[in-house]
Amino acid sequence: MSRDGIAAHPPLTLLSEEEQAFKDAVAEFVNGEVRPRVAQQERDAKLDPALIAAYFEMGLMGIQSPEAHGGADGSVMMVTLAVEEISKADASSAIMVDVQNTLVANPLLAAGTPEQLAKWMPMLCSGTVGAYALSEASSGSDAFALQTRAVQKDGGWVLNGRKMWITNGAEAGLFVTFATVDPAKGYKGITAFVVEREMPGFSVGKKEDKLGIRASSTTELIFEDVFVPDFNVLGPVGQGYKLAIGALNEGRIGIGAQMIGIAQGALSAAVAYVKERQQFGKPLSEFQGIQFQLAQAATELEAARLMVYNAARMCDAGQDIAQTGAMAKLLSSQVAERVTSLAVELFGGYGYTKDYPVEKFYRDAKIGTIYEGTSNMQLSTIAKGLLKG
Repeated sequence: MSRDGIAAHPPLTLLSEEEQAFKDAVAEFVNGEVRPRVAQQERDAKLDPALIAAYFEMGLMGIQSPEAHGGADGSVMMVTLAVEEISKADASSAIMVDVQNTLVANPLLAAGTPEQLAKWMPMLCSGTVGAYALSEASSGSDAFALQTRAVQKDGGWVLNGRKMWITNGAEAGLFVTFATVDPAKGYKGITAFVVEREMPGFSVGKKEDKLGIRASSTTELIFEDVFVPDFNVLGPVGQGYKLAIGALNEGRIGIGAQMIGIAQGALSAAVAYVKERQQFGKPLSEFQGIQFQLAQAATELEAARLMVYNAARMCDAGQDIAQTGAMAKLLSSQVAERVTSLAVELFGGYGYTKDYPVEKFYRDAKIGTIYEGTSNMQLSTIAKGLLKG
């Protein structure tokens, strides 16, 4: 292949000058603002409000949002880099940035009218946290078996129902909410609404006490005769399922970024530890068995990173990412489980205590095989793409 051909198709992990500068800036931000807060946030099971404010100040809550609305007009790849870097220190802290950019801004930018964007995008870029409200107690993997109803009323709609497992629920001011206007129509009755926190009848319910990602809020949402004006309908009535799918497809790239960040954080900690820890008169790093385990982990992590970056770049190029995103999420979540488990083992008894970081990486990794589509759902998506036609 000619040099020109190579230049036209650079390696997936070779970043542009802009991407590298952005990645370096996020890494510096993580060292200054995120790492010092990790232990306290884990104990409190709550993000520090000062960190959330710093996210907005840094521009991390509007990476893909238009400059005209206060965003950075960046790319999916830049969101991926930001989420990965933050997750190397703390996945809980990264999730807020991920959801804001992929699950909240994405459907708004895809379907919002100029008037809607002019109202909500500046808010989301300057200080308002968003949330994505799809899941319910009876609709997890069967995402569109919604019980939350929207009934038309003069000038708007009345929503009743409950949502579960809503990330950012405790902090959010805007909720991209999916409800059915006609259960008989199945997924074709689903419509997207932007619910504002102060709307009468809306409330945030129970906050879940979780195994991992503990500082990231996961809550119930309660809708009791919540009137939502017609202005707050996002996209055509009955077309909400398309927005939900589009957001989830991109969101899976964000989950992949979380997982490779978690795995890298755990692997880096393990490498540093085995260089220092002495057994039988020499560092653990001099034992070939441990060297091979680390080499295998690093290889699997690089493969997962390539898949995640590929999905991000395909998304930026406007390509269909349903199958690619599913593959990236599937593999990266599996690799994160394996690498973090190995890290705990290499730390020995210390790895099982909260005095060292790897037990947290291990706990945080598990959610990757569950949320935004379980591993079985990813396999189903991949298989459908493989066998169609």
